[in-house]
Formats: sequence, structure tokens, C-alpha cells
Amino acid sequence: MFDRENENENQPRPLVKFCGLARPGDALAAARLGADFLGFVFSPESERRVSPGEAGTFETGSAKRVGVFVNESPEETLAAVSLARLDYVQFHGAQTTAAAEIAGPGRVIRAIWPERFRNPRELERELREWEDFAAYFLFDAGLSGGGHGRAIDLDSLSFLGLTKKKSFLAGGLTPENVKKLWPRAEKNLVGFDFNSGVETAPGMKDEKAMARVMETFGKKGRGSP
Repeated sequence: MFDRENENENQPRPLVKFCGLARPGDALAAARLGADFLGFVFSPESERRVSPGEAGTFETGSAKRVGVFVNESPEETLAAVSLARLDYVQFHGAQTTAAAEIAGPGRVIRAIWPERFRNPRELERELREWEDFAAYFLFDAGLSGGGHGRAIDLDSLSFLGLTKKKSFLAGGLTPENVKKLWPRAEKNLVGFDFNSGVETAPGMKDEKAMARVMETFGKKGRGSP
């Protein structure tokens, strides 16, 4: 692990992404708190699902807007990009790199579940396949999906060393557990994705919890999305 505690104390804070925003007030609160990325889930199976048209009406300030896609077709994805005014598409399903080409260069966040792979070599092969197509990787807990509250093993993050791609970490993150992780994380870990760890119920964000996330990393300004 890389030790950030010996780095310049004025370094920018990590990027913060609040995902699963289903209510306009929550999106606005997250934006006002200074979140860098705001995520909207479009999968019909999700408890946090919003329609692209509905998400498009949410006020989000200067935060980057991310649409989370699971089984949608490339055509549905492109339509949602327009309706929801998306800056990024997050592939959380079985999408191929061909879908990433359609979405456009530099606009893809690819979710990866390290537990799916039998060994580091298989995981590294997957990462290499996507490195030229993704702007960021998002490493999540479990075998699929997200927002289930299952915590990623914060003591076993060696997979971050398999790529130099800028990456987010997700999976049961809270204001409390990331505070210990950030100082010793690999350099390519540039952000954290919060969902169930800042909720009172699925799709209902706790503004006080989101504020504690932002306070955890101080008020040094945004990292560069």
C-alpha cells in the first residue's frame, strides 16, 4: 500500500461520488455539499431506480452526472445520456468494449468485482481488456450489482496494484471506514463511491451522513474529475 500520510498535506482530497440518488432534494444536497460525481441508477430491478427523463430534471450544479446501466442496450444507453444529461456512463453489467466505443471515449466508468475471479491473472486480463475504453474503474464488493451494503474487504486491496487506471472503490463505504483507508491506499485510487452507507433506506440519502463524508476529507477543494 502507498502511504499518503507522508505526502504533501495540501494534496487534493479524493473524488467523492454519491450513487443511487432517487430524489431531487438528495441530488441537490449532494451537489451543494461539494460532491464530484452524482450517480443515477436506471435498472428496472433496482430499488433506487429513476427514469432518465426524471434524472434529467434533477439540479446537480457542477457535479459530474453518471448513469448506471446494467442490461440496457446501446441504443437505450445513448438515449438516456441525452435525457439525463449525463457526463459519464457506468457499466454495471455484461457490457462489452464495443458498447464503450458507442458511448464515447473517456465517458465510461467500468464496474469490476474482484471476487468474481479465481486468481489475480484472470482479473488482470479483464482490466487490460478495458483499460483503453474506460476513464475509471470502479471496484465493488460481491459478485455483481451494487448498493447492497456488502462491505469490500478494506484489508485486501492488492487488486489496485494490477492497473494504473484511475479507480474508485465502492462497497459498504461509510464516512468512518474510508477515513482509515485513504491515507494508505494506492496512488491510482482517486475516489470513493458511497451508496447504502449514506442512506436511511434504499434511495433515501441521509444529508448528515453525506456531510460527514465531505468533512472526513476536509475542505481542500475538489480533485480534478
